[in-house]
Amino acid sequence: MFADAALKAGARAVFAFPLQIGAISPGVLDLYANVPTVLDAEELADALTFADLAALLLLDARIDETGAPTDEPLPDRGLEDLGGYRAEIDQATGILTVQLGVGIEEAFVRLRTYAYIQSRRLADVAADVVAHRLRFSPETEPDHTGEEI
Repeated sequence: MFADAALKAGARAVFAFPLQIGAISPGVLDLYANVPTVLDAEELADALTFADLAALLLLDARIDETGAPTDEPLPDRGLEDLGGYRAEIDQATGILTVQLGVGIEEAFVRLRTYAYIQSRRLADVAADVVAHRLRFSPETEPDHTGEEI
């Protein structure tokens, strides 16, 4: 059904790139072309870069108290800094797998959920986990004291 609808809409080529942060895949970036085509090496590299950037921006999105995205830009952090945030999110997710005794997908969901509930950026929560200022427990909510709970 999708192929027929895509053809009617004018799509002649479809490309799907996973949004990947370590072992976590929060979605897919789909690209469409209105002419039959194959991506060359440079176009493929660009598409993969866009997919990486989209994943980082998606996971680092800010939310307000209502859960709606804010219109505020990321504060004075150029695109060159995004790789560091990606590594810290991966590290925090790994730490949570041990603290919670769960798999990486569940650990990431807990990290993202906590950031959402607290209206905090995912990168900031990850930084607190990596610095041991924030600990998670399977039985209780996270504690900001840095102590085991």
